[in-house]
Amino acid sequence: MQHTVNAVIRSGDRSGYVAECVEVSVVTQGDTLDETVENLRVAIALHLEGEDPADFGLAPPLSIIVTLEVSPVAGAA
Repeated sequence: MQHTVNAVIRSGDRSGYVAECVEVSVVTQGDTLDETVENLRVAIALHLEGEDPADFGLAPPLSIIVTLEVSPVAGAA
């Protein structure tokens, strides 16, 4: 059993950010990084509400590990 849930945050297609957590099939978004992380926390909690975390290979207490995906700047040396 693991105590961590992994998520990736990337820039949205038009604006803001998109967060995706594969372990529990959660996707959310926000206008800022802070808003996106908070939305992710809430979405994961709601997704697991009333569920047995063991069904997802998880055990409390849970932590979320977030990776920020960024693109390199073109032409940067």
